[in-house]
Amino acid sequence: MTYRLVMPEDMNHYGFLFGGKMLMWIDEVAWIAVSNDYPGFRFVTVGMSEVTFKKSVHPRAVLRFDAQKKHVGKTSVTYHVDVYRRDIEASDEEHVFHTDITFVRVDEHGNKLAL
Repeated sequence: MTYRLVMPEDMNHYGFLFGGKMLMWIDEVAWIAVSNDYPGFRFVTVGMSEVTFKKSVHPRAVLRFDAQKKHVGKTSVTYHVDVYRRDIEASDEEHVFHTDITFVRVDEHGNKLAL
């Protein structure tokens, strides 16, 4: 589980969180999870299952990212990531996004390796 404070520099010109920022944070959170589960292995992102933003995110929100291992293949592993938002002055969270993100293990040349 990871938290991030949404800052004004994360906003688009309409005052909402840039979708690309959210995807970058999800990629980072899930990569940390896979790296913790498989220390010493080299992983690259190969895809996300769905990119549909369910709710908007405004500045001063605290986002909570929860990454859970979902599937293990021969050379790849998939994590399910849920994102929740909470206004910095509130206590209730609201689910705003989810996706499955898949990583593949590679060597130093980018060739796939078995897990």
